[in-house]
Amino acid sequence: MKKYEKGKIVTGCVTGIEKYGVFVGLDEFYSGLIHISEISPNFVRNIHDYVNVGETIKVRVVETDEENYHVKLSIRDLDYRSNARNRNRVVEVGKGFFPLQNRLDGWILDKIKENSQKNKKK
Repeated sequence: MKKYEKGKIVTGCVTGIEKYGVFVGLDEFYSGLIHISEISPNFVRNIHDYVNVGETIKVRVVETDEENYHVKLSIRDLDYRSNARNRNRVVEVGKGFFPLQNRLDGWILDKIKENSQKNKKK
């Protein structure tokens, strides 16, 4: 039984984008290409309008080359982003490193005392 059978829908991560298509990593062995003609039934002017590097998408297996661990893929007619995780923006809270800065002098004094006590015991 093939791991990636024709017609099967699987999840992969976009690893690269070229003028002719999108490279997708499926697992530690298999990678695939979504040719530009398999992105949309309409004319694709800019592939970056459809996917971004690092994005997790659903793809349909068109053909598998078991010998070379390569898969031809398609996102045409697929809701390829439906289960992708939404990432929240990191929001700065304004506290930064001040709590650490306020405690730093005390930690340094504690370490100095600890080291001096170790040296006295020697």
